[in-house]
Amino acid sequence: MNLLRVSLLATILDQVSKFLVVKYCRFNDSVALIHNYLYITYIQNPGAAFGFMANTNAVFRIPFFVAITFGAGLIVYSYQRFIPYEKKWTRFALGLIWGGAMGNFIDRIFYRKVVDFIDAGHIPFPFGYRFSYIFNVADSCITVGLTILVLSYWLEKQDKKT
Repeated sequence: MNLLRVSLLATILDQVSKFLVVKYCRFNDSVALIHNYLYITYIQNPGAAFGFMANTNAVFRIPFFVAITFGAGLIVYSYQRFIPYEKKWTRFALGLIWGGAMGNFIDRIFYRKVVDFIDAGHIPFPFGYRFSYIFNVADSCITVGLTILVLSYWLEKQDKKT
């Protein structure tokens, strides 16, 4: 799968899921998908990851996120041009990252906020840790893409050592 197809698919899945949440869920309400573990909780995040810049005036916040998204897009586009075609996992990871960035970018342009709804805060983690963040498909794509990118880089380094 090429980078453009992966990023388009990620963006479409993100936007369709957000559309359905906005249409069928009430703001701040939670619906259990897996009782005591996973919920759909519809919120809107004016900031970035973990609420970064959430309290910043929209006059500064929106242009900042537009600039960051365009900058990230330029980096992804430039970087992918130098990746050999055989490195499919790296291209796949970049597609996920770019698709996730575009999904959240679309929200920022049209709503000035990002629709978040995946609430995994009820999953028991070791040592009593609680994951209290609510996220979306775009955030998941970015996280999975970055994980694949780091793992593929690490595995490539391991192969060169042997």
